[in-house]
Amino acid sequence: MDRTDLALEQRIDELLAARARTSSICQSEVARSLEPDDWRPLMEPARRAAQRMMARGEVEITQGGSVVDPSTAKGPIRIRRPR
Repeated sequence: MDRTDLALEQRIDELLAARARTSSICQSEVARSLEPDDWRPLMEPARRAAQRMMARGEVEITQGGSVVDPSTAKGPIRIRRPR
């Protein structure tokens, strides 16, 4: 992991901590919060950061409100605390 990976994981934690326990965030929110003017290149790294955190049991990745397997999920994801 590099500095960007660590920053993305930290930002996921910070964004989730600032919300209600039942709320979720979008991977684009994470990317935009780190690089407001050039966030698109961070979309996949943000997704991978969420996948690592999910593997450690720190977050869940959802689509349509249901937990999904991040390795097969296509399209935008939401990130939330485990329920």
